[in-house]
Amino acid sequence: DNKKEYCATQFDTSDDSKKALERKISDHENAIATAKEAIATLSDEIAALEKGIKNLDKSVAEATEQRKAENSEFKELMAADTAAKEVLEFAKNRLNKFYNPKLYK
Repeated sequence: DNKKEYCATQFDTSDDSKKALERKISDHENAIATAKEAIATLSDEIAALEKGIKNLDKSVAEATEQRKAENSEFKELMAADTAAKEVLEFAKNRLNKFYNPKLYK
């Protein structure tokens, strides 16, 4: 009779341990599933961010090309302005030669 009680107690203890381990396994499986979902979500976000970075790099490259073109146009304009100023100074000097000889250079 003593042995029967001992065995019943051991079965209960083993059953309780088994149930506790099964709960732990279930909890760990849920944690793994949650982590996998988080990894998938983060992977998608990383892919979207990488795409955004590539688009931004493309925009920066286009803007750089535009600025280079505008700078080239500006330099040409400034050169033309300088040439026009020299021509105007020459014409002014010629007019001074005729109308105001004291200011002629």
